[in-house]
Amino acid sequence: MDSKKAELDRVDRSLLRALSTNARASGAALAAEVGVAESTVSLRLRRLQTLGYIRGFRVDIDLAALGASLQALISVRLVKHARGEIDSFRDAAPHLPGVIGLFHMAGADDYLLHVAAHDASELRDFVLTHLTGHPAVAHTETNLIFEHADGDGWHELVKE
Repeated sequence: MDSKKAELDRVDRSLLRALSTNARASGAALAAEVGVAESTVSLRLRRLQTLGYIRGFRVDIDLAALGASLQALISVRLVKHARGEIDSFRDAAPHLPGVIGLFHMAGADDYLLHVAAHDASELRDFVLTHLTGHPAVAHTETNLIFEHADGDGWHELVKE
């Protein structure tokens, strides 16, 4: 990653920060904000995607507005650390109903699942059906999320 870091200049870093605020900004708006020509913005964005700095553009959907107002972080500890079981769980977990994200971790627990559900009973059924029933899972611990705030401290990582 350090080799990539050296490849970013002020314009690249400014584009990344601007896109993090509004990924739908037009080329003209980005050019005005960064202080370069619109054609430069287009070339730079393609380059940043090719280099892997920009992995994609996503929409932030309000799951509560869709009725999934309950979110939880579920710690998962595997029975054993056999490669086959790890891979099996890793391949299946992101596609389970309600899963927003999966984190493979070091420490006492092996994975952390970010899950959304319509209510407590749906969350309970998710844990019982998909986690405690999975042959690779030894233990789970569910923590409800009361509030979430997006962080912007990572912007410091793209400063010059």
